[in-house]
Amino acid sequence: MIKEQKVIWYRRLFYLYLFLLFILFSSRLAAQNLTQTIRGKVFDKQNQNELIGATVVITDLTPVQGCITNNNGEFKLTKVPIGKHSIKVTYIGYKDRYYNDIILNSGKELVLEVFMEENLQNQKEIVIKASHQKDKPLNELSVVSSRTFSVEETQKFAAAINDPSRMAVSFAGVTSTDDGNNQISIRGNSPSGLLYRMEGVEIPNPNHFSDAGTVGGGVSILSSQLMGNSDFITGAFAAEYGNALSGVFDLKLRKGNNEKREFTLQAGFLGFDFASEGPIKKGYAGSYLVNYRYSTLGVISKLGVNIGDAVTTFQDLSFNVSLPTEKYGNFGVFAFGGLSNQEHLAVKDSLKWESSYDKQYRNFISNTGAIGLNHLFHLSKKSYLKSVLVFSGTTHKFDAEEFNFEGLIPKNYKESFNQNKISLSTTYNFKLNAKNNFRSGFIINHQGFDLLQKMREMNEENFIEHINQNGSFLIYQAFSQWQHKFNERLSINLGFHSLMLSLNNSYSIEPRSSIKYQLTEKQSIGFGYGMHGQTQPIGLYFAKKQLNDGTYSKPNSNLKLNQSQHFVFSYDRMLSNYLKLKLETYYQYLNNLPVSPDVNSSFSTVNNTFGFLNDSLVNKGIGENKGIELSLEQYMHHNFYYLLSVSFYDSKYKAANGNWYNTRFNGNFNLTFTTGKEWYLSEKFGKRILGLNIKTIWAGGQRITPIDLEQSKLKEEAVYIDNLAFTQQNPNYFRTDLRVSIKKNRIKSTSIWSLDFQNVSNNKNVGGNYYDSETQTIKTWYQAPLIPVLSYKIEF
Repeated sequence: MIKEQKVIWYRRLFYLYLFLLFILFSSRLAAQNLTQTIRGKVFDKQNQNELIGATVVITDLTPVQGCITNNNGEFKLTKVPIGKHSIKVTYIGYKDRYYNDIILNSGKELVLEVFMEENLQNQKEIVIKASHQKDKPLNELSVVSSRTFSVEETQKFAAAINDPSRMAVSFAGVTSTDDGNNQISIRGNSPSGLLYRMEGVEIPNPNHFSDAGTVGGGVSILSSQLMGNSDFITGAFAAEYGNALSGVFDLKLRKGNNEKREFTLQAGFLGFDFASEGPIKKGYAGSYLVNYRYSTLGVISKLGVNIGDAVTTFQDLSFNVSLPTEKYGNFGVFAFGGLSNQEHLAVKDSLKWESSYDKQYRNFISNTGAIGLNHLFHLSKKSYLKSVLVFSGTTHKFDAEEFNFEGLIPKNYKESFNQNKISLSTTYNFKLNAKNNFRSGFIINHQGFDLLQKMREMNEENFIEHINQNGSFLIYQAFSQWQHKFNERLSINLGFHSLMLSLNNSYSIEPRSSIKYQLTEKQSIGFGYGMHGQTQPIGLYFAKKQLNDGTYSKPNSNLKLNQSQHFVFSYDRMLSNYLKLKLETYYQYLNNLPVSPDVNSSFSTVNNTFGFLNDSLVNKGIGENKGIELSLEQYMHHNFYYLLSVSFYDSKYKAANGNWYNTRFNGNFNLTFTTGKEWYLSEKFGKRILGLNIKTIWAGGQRITPIDLEQSKLKEEAVYIDNLAFTQQNPNYFRTDLRVSIKKNRIKSTSIWSLDFQNVSNNKNVGGNYYDSETQTIKTWYQAPLIPVLSYKIEF
C-alpha cells in the first residue's frame, strides 16, 4: 500500500515537473520578439486595376520598413513585430492612403486590399490633402448617411457578438427593437425597410430564428471569419441600391490566405466554431475560406441538461472560394446556410398551468441558405464588368397548439412558408478619367414561393386558411449613375434606379443625387436626395378573405410598392487626425403605405415587425420621419477609442381615418456611448493584452397601444383600443454592456478569452404588455436580463 502511494506521488511530481517545464518554456517563447507578415494588393478604387510600383511603408517602425508593389500590384512585408502599426501607401498621381493602428497578431498574417483614389490636382487648383477617415465608405458614390465598418468592430464592441446588426446599434439613428433579436429600426422606420446585400446582390435574411417577411433574427448566420470591411447606409442611397426604404448592409467577403494555411477555433455561449483558410494549390493565387458552427445550446440539451422551457438548436456553414485566372478574369464561389429550431413543450399537468404560455405547444423551424458565383472581368484599362448569380432559399414553419381544461379540440395555428430565389446582377463600370466615372447595371430576381397559413379555433373540426398559394414572379431592377469631380473640392453624383414587380406590374422610377463640397482640408458638407421603392412582404399579396357566399378573394394582389423620399444634409469635421465630428439632419416622406380600407381604422404596415399579415389593405397611407443626428468618434489612438451617437427624431404616420399617429418606433431620442481601452501588460504578466469595452444605451421607449381588458375577457384574446393606437409609451430604455478580454500572442498562435455581460446592471427594460387569458389580466413583459457570454478563440 505504501509502495503504491509512493508511485502515485512520484507520478504527481513528474507531472508537476513537466508542467513547470512547459510554463518556463512558454514564458521564454513569449519573451522572444514575435513577428508576422503584412501583405496585400493595391488597386485603383474606381476601375479595380492593380497599381504597379506603389510604395507601402510602415511608418511607426525605426528604421522605417517598406516595399514596392510588383507587376500584380502585390506587396509583402515580412518579420514585422506584432502589435499596432500605421501604414502609408503612396502612388504617383493618387491620394495617399493611410491605415492607422491596424492590429497584427502572431496567429495570422495580415492581408490587406488597398483601394486608392486618383488625384485631381493641377498647378491652378488648391490641394486638399487626404486625411485618415476610418469610417469612410468603401463605395465612393455613397456621400451621406454612410460609413464603413470592420470585422474588428463586430468582435470588439461590447455585446456585438460578431453580429453586424447588434454592432450597428452604436451608430447614430439606429435603435434596437427587441433585446431578444437583432432587428433594428433606422430613423424611425420599420425594420422591414432594411436590405442585406452580399457581393453586390440581394440575399435573404441572414439570421437564425427569423420570421418570414422580416430582416432580423436571434443570431446572425454570417461568420465574422468570412466578413471583410463593409458599408452600412442609413439614407439617400446611391443609385445601385434598390428595394429598400430605411437602410442597407452592403456586405463584402474576405478572401482566404492564398499562401499559407491558417485555422481558427472558437468555443462560447453561442456555439463551437471551426474555420480554415489557405491556398487551393501551391503556386496558384486562388484560395478558400470556410467556417462551420454548431450551437452550444444544442450540445448541452443533447447531453440531457435542462437549459430552459424550450429546446433551442442551430448550426451554420459558410465559405468563400477565390478562383482567379490570367485571361478570363476573377471567379469566386461563396455560400452561407443556417438551420435553426426551437421547440417548447406544453406542461402536461393542467393543475400546474399558471399562465396561458404553460398550456401551449410551439415548434418553430427557420432555415436559410444561399450559394453564389461571382465574376470580375476587365474589358479595358478603364472599364470592368462584374456579374453575380445567386441561388437562395428559405423555409419557415411554425406549429402551435393551445390546450384547455375541458379536453376539447385544441386551438391550433400552422404556417409553412417556403421561398426560393434566383438572382442575377451585372454591373458595368467605366472610368473615363480622374474626374468622371460611370456605373450602370441591372438586377433580376426570380422568386418562387409555396405559402400556407391556417388556423383552427378551439373545438372546431376544420381549419380556416388565410394564405394558400404557390407560384413565382419576377422583380426587375436597373440603375445608372455618374460621378463628376469638378475639382478636389466639389463633386456630384447623379443617377436613377428603377424597380418593377411582375406580379401586378407595379413599378417605381427613382431619381438619386448627391453633392459634396470640401470647405477646408478638414471640413466638408454634403447633400443627398433619393426616391426609394420597396415591394411588400410576399405574403401580403396572397392574403385570403372569405366573402359572404363562402368564396375567397385576394384583396391585396394589386398592392403597389412602398415609396419613400429622403433628403439629407451632412457636415463633417476632422477635429484631429483621430477625432471626427459628424452632424446630419434629414427628412423622409413615405407614401403608398398599406393601411386598412376601414375609414375608422388606425392600422398601417409601417408598424409591423413580424411575419405576414392576412388583413385587407390599400395603398393610402403616408408617413414622415425627421430628425437630427450627431456623432463624435475617436478612432483607436493610444489604445483608446470612443463613439458618442446622439439622435433626436420624430416618426409619424397617417392612417385611413385621417389621423396622424406615432409609429411604434417613435422613441424621439437615442443616445449611445461606445468606448474601449487596451492595456499592454508587462513581461511579468506574459505580455498579454487586456481589453475593456463598454456600450451604454439610453433611449425613448417604443410606443404601444392600450389593451381593452373587458373586451379581451369576452373574446379570450387581446383586444386593442384602435383609436388610441400608439398613444402610450414604454418607459425610457437604459442598458449597459461590458466586454472584458485577454489576448495572448505566442509563436504562430494568438488566443483570446472574452466575457461579455449583456445588460450588466440587470436593468428591467419594459418590452410591452400582453393579455393573459388564463389569469384574465394584463401583464408586462420585460426585455433581456443580465446575460454573460463567455468565449475562447485561438488562431494559428
